[in-house]
Amino acid sequence: MWGSAAEPADSYYEVRPECTDVPKTQFKIKPGKTLSARRWQAAFSTEGYLDMGKVLNRIQRGGIHPSIRGEVWEFLLGCYHAKSTFDEREHIQQRRREQYATWKEECRELFPIVGSGKFITAPIISEHGQPIQDPLVLQQTNLGRGPLTPQETANASSVDMIKELTSHGTLDKKVIQWMLTLHQIGLDVVRTDRTLVFYEKQENLSKLWDILAVYAWIDKDVGYCQGMSDLCSPMIMLLQDEADSFWCFERLMRRLRGNFRCTETSVGVETQLSNLAAITQVVDPKLHQHLDTLGGGDYLFAFRMLMVLFRREFSFCDSLYLWEMMWALEYDPDLFSKYKDPDVTADKAEGSKGKPKSIRQFGKFERENVRNGASNSDAPLPISVFLVASVLKEKSSKLMTEARGLDDVVKILNDITGKLDAKKACTGAMKLHKKYLKKAKKT
Repeated sequence: MWGSAAEPADSYYEVRPECTDVPKTQFKIKPGKTLSARRWQAAFSTEGYLDMGKVLNRIQRGGIHPSIRGEVWEFLLGCYHAKSTFDEREHIQQRRREQYATWKEECRELFPIVGSGKFITAPIISEHGQPIQDPLVLQQTNLGRGPLTPQETANASSVDMIKELTSHGTLDKKVIQWMLTLHQIGLDVVRTDRTLVFYEKQENLSKLWDILAVYAWIDKDVGYCQGMSDLCSPMIMLLQDEADSFWCFERLMRRLRGNFRCTETSVGVETQLSNLAAITQVVDPKLHQHLDTLGGGDYLFAFRMLMVLFRREFSFCDSLYLWEMMWALEYDPDLFSKYKDPDVTADKAEGSKGKPKSIRQFGKFERENVRNGASNSDAPLPISVFLVASVLKEKSSKLMTEARGLDDVVKILNDITGKLDAKKACTGAMKLHKKYLKKAKKT
């Protein structure tokens, strides 16, 4: 109701009582500003078409109410097209759930712990494809439930299972590589958002492990890398169906997987760090020179911010608010089409350019790219890079006067944890984006 007091959002993401040092969220549910369930439902036509312009405007003003956050994110991340009908989305959802079930079954056939409600944190196989006999694995797959049933006994010993697989010949390299990641996923899962009551339940931990295990199986180039659990965790909390959570995470990874792609000589995120250096050099040349003098010209101190989208710098709830603000600002109405058919032909691409789109259907950040022609480049800079640049800009004076080495830079940036305002950070990023585009045009 108009005039109602703002409601704290912490109650939607309950923190374990013993975790007393967790920063309180700054995000508040503000009537008249936050996208409510009523406003969300009113944005759909009778057929199911979504007025994305109205939705984006509301999100940019006050974020999304936690009760509808998951279903709104599916649109922001390109799971569904705003101009699809209820029936079309139901069909897409069903097809995707079936696809996920197929992939999960492939994984389960290779390693039956997938989908069992359990997970592992100890290695089960060597780099050469030989079983590793670690008693911790058997303990984790039993979880102290007493005697195993005959079916569980057949599945319990990963060593026996892998011996069975290898008895038919050498394991495929892809299978070995996937199995090598399973315990690492487990180690990261038990560390992820451990302050939240939600992850006290084994079923939620195993669901996170299952999704990451399936993703590692289907993404042949990237597989699994540390940090992905931080990106996937909110999806499981916001969407009840595991398959829907998977596809939301998969869409987010389409934006970010370049950061995780590694070669023998480079890490993918280095490209964004180079972009961050270029932006800072343009918008705050003195700060850039100072950081370079300290040996930080490669901007590796900002590595974590970009890899996990500020999950460490904000409270859990504030990081979700930041993400949805970012996605709303850089929303592109063609997002679903790009994801649906990444191998679109040049003719089709040219044809789509001819269709006029209302500028209000784009997020404000993306509008600037469209107006300046930046969206036509091979890889327009994401708002996340400008967010980091805005944080550096805000701390410029402190960095210039107090940082005498890279350790000081890291300490100053670590001190911002829990103190940043998501909306102000996005506003700062937008200002730097405009400034950067203007200066870039002149050069």
